[in-house]
Amino acid sequence: MFLKSAQPLILASTSLYRRELLGRLGVPFSTQAPNIDESRLPGEDPAVLVTRLARAKALKIAESSPGWVIGSDQAAVLGDTVLGKPGDHPRCVEQLTAASGQRVRFLTAVALLNRAVPAPLTFVDITWVKFRSLDPASIERYVDRERPFDCAGGFKCEGLGISLFDTIETSDPTALVGLPLIAVSRLLREAGYLVP
Repeated sequence: MFLKSAQPLILASTSLYRRELLGRLGVPFSTQAPNIDESRLPGEDPAVLVTRLARAKALKIAESSPGWVIGSDQAAVLGDTVLGKPGDHPRCVEQLTAASGQRVRFLTAVALLNRAVPAPLTFVDITWVKFRSLDPASIERYVDRERPFDCAGGFKCEGLGISLFDTIETSDPTALVGLPLIAVSRLLREAGYLVP
């Protein structure tokens, strides 16, 4: 057991998805933008990438804030390619076309740290998504309707994006949305928070 849960909790993210997910746990928290460079290093393994970025985000905020900080990062991996947030319509269509009929691995890392504690608490979730075969018209209809330009892989599984899949293999359905709450709950309990 570490420091007790009277300490502030900060989510090192401005993601609406992560904020909504963390809000489900009923633990008061604030959010701050970490503003770090999220570039992948040459040859960096995707699991190492998301873990490094989750820690870097949390560390950036913890440097100037007391209490516990949660950092998180996610990557969609198709073969050897890391799919980022598409950012616009053409890139989103391109990503979904490449994912059609394929299994895509989603890595979601979480780091919980406090300046007063020597080592961060970390976790990486692995979720596999099997896309059904998608025709160009289906992809266009989906992208036009949901506009998931800020989502790794170019879809929102909590919305219409669920219709793009054959299967999802996961131990935590919230991980695919952006924050694995089962692991976050465990890490928060380890840090002394009462969840639930």
